[in-house]
Amino acid sequence: MATLLKCYKPLIPPIHRQTFKAKLLSSRANFRFCTLSSINCSNNSLPLTSNRERSTTVNDDNDSLIPMKKKELWLYNTMSRQKELFKPKVAAKVGMYVCGVTAYDLSHIGHARVYVSFDVMYRYLKYLGYEVNYVRNFTDVDDKIIARANELGEDPINLSRRYCEEFHCDMAYLHCLPPSIEPRVSDHIPEIIEMIKQSAKEGEPFWDSPWGPGRPGWHIECSAMSSTYLGYSFDIHGGGMDLIFPHHENEIAQSCAACHMSNVTYWIHNGFVTIDSEKMSKSLGNFFTIRQVLELYHPLALRLFLLGTHYRSPINYSEIQLESASDRIFYIYQTLHDCENILSQHDEASRKDSIPSGTALCIDKFNDEFLTSMSDDFHTPVTLAAMSEPLKTINDLLHTRKLCCSILLSNCKLRYTRVLLRPEWFSQGKKQELRIVSLAALENTIRNVLTLLGLFPGSYTEALQELRDYALKRARLTEDQVLQKIEERNKARKNKQYEESDAIRKYLSDVGIALMDSPEGTTWRPAIPLALQEQLVAAS
Repeated sequence: MATLLKCYKPLIPPIHRQTFKAKLLSSRANFRFCTLSSINCSNNSLPLTSNRERSTTVNDDNDSLIPMKKKELWLYNTMSRQKELFKPKVAAKVGMYVCGVTAYDLSHIGHARVYVSFDVMYRYLKYLGYEVNYVRNFTDVDDKIIARANELGEDPINLSRRYCEEFHCDMAYLHCLPPSIEPRVSDHIPEIIEMIKQSAKEGEPFWDSPWGPGRPGWHIECSAMSSTYLGYSFDIHGGGMDLIFPHHENEIAQSCAACHMSNVTYWIHNGFVTIDSEKMSKSLGNFFTIRQVLELYHPLALRLFLLGTHYRSPINYSEIQLESASDRIFYIYQTLHDCENILSQHDEASRKDSIPSGTALCIDKFNDEFLTSMSDDFHTPVTLAAMSEPLKTINDLLHTRKLCCSILLSNCKLRYTRVLLRPEWFSQGKKQELRIVSLAALENTIRNVLTLLGLFPGSYTEALQELRDYALKRARLTEDQVLQKIEERNKARKNKQYEESDAIRKYLSDVGIALMDSPEGTTWRPAIPLALQEQLVAAS
């Protein structure tokens, strides 16, 4: 007990526990810019994952992805409640433990947020050159598992094993990399026995221990498994904000009692998910599993939505937000797809020239914003916003023959310099080659960042088709029906029946199908349904 009292330090002082959630919610605006308030905690495959995605996924050779100067990483520590400079206990190595799911049901979007958030941290730490030992457990022995198994007349261990596999499927859809190690409670009973004893109830799973039959409690399992794979002293321990108390505080108490050298440097927690501004809850009937969301929305649209809010901030799940994310990711992939098509018409030799200075400045600015935002406690919304400028530049290069594109560059005095891409670059011969060099460099830069964020689809063509299929499903139309509507509209326009033509366009717009007219004909693309667009405009 003396050791426990000496070592134990709660993540949140008792006087703050009742008000902690309210403070987080009330300070939501503080998360939108780089001047973040901080929370710190230290104790002084599936079809959508293509071969190309796997081959370009972040690996130990991360310098090949984005050759730019790396910045110091600052993390918000829940225990100290401030941002701290990241310094691993062992140089160039990181030990990271994230509490996993209790495997008794399909995972929900709250789980998606946790593991997408820590997947981005894992990828970025690897990009920074660290050798990361990422441990994420499965709780496969628990009261909820036992109760569910009894309801279904199924063996508890078999039931939890089945839901562990379902979880793996969800994570693959969301492009979450597998952790280094995935320990399960049922495989670590000897380690748990070494730390504490538990009495089992008759008829429940149990293991023999020196004190009689027993099974592990929720808190002890993570203490035992983290110490098994990372030791009692390691760098990062993470999970959802709902785990701060009692789960993580009990872990600290148990681990300190077992070893007075127990120490986790950084405690990291992601914010809650709400549904239409209400807390997500089964009792309120607003509880969505990942599978339910993926019935209507592309997995990478869901991932983009999750990364569009800083991981510590509360995030509101709604139809409007999902539609906006789906629309945005379609725009990103369509732009890069069009770029890729142009590049495929030119051999590698045409890309050997130096990158034009205007393009180089655009890329340097984006890379700097990427590094600055990610090194500031993984501020993904800023990175995603910064992607707009290079995407716009690609579209200008693709669709404007005579271009005078302005790129805003801030210097250290926060004044702005206007750099012009010269129109003569985009004519014929040598000037056309410079255009191709610019497109190749921009596409490569954006693709690298998408890969680091887990948003690279492997194939832009396949992803665009999948997004179109999802849009048709939400609109409750087939592609043949859309093409039939386009044909009816073409006939109405030819006959100067403009009211009928406009009515067809509006009908499709209402259900999220946008028509695009060009000299080559009319095509369609997914769009935010008209009523939701109006809500977005009203809200802004």
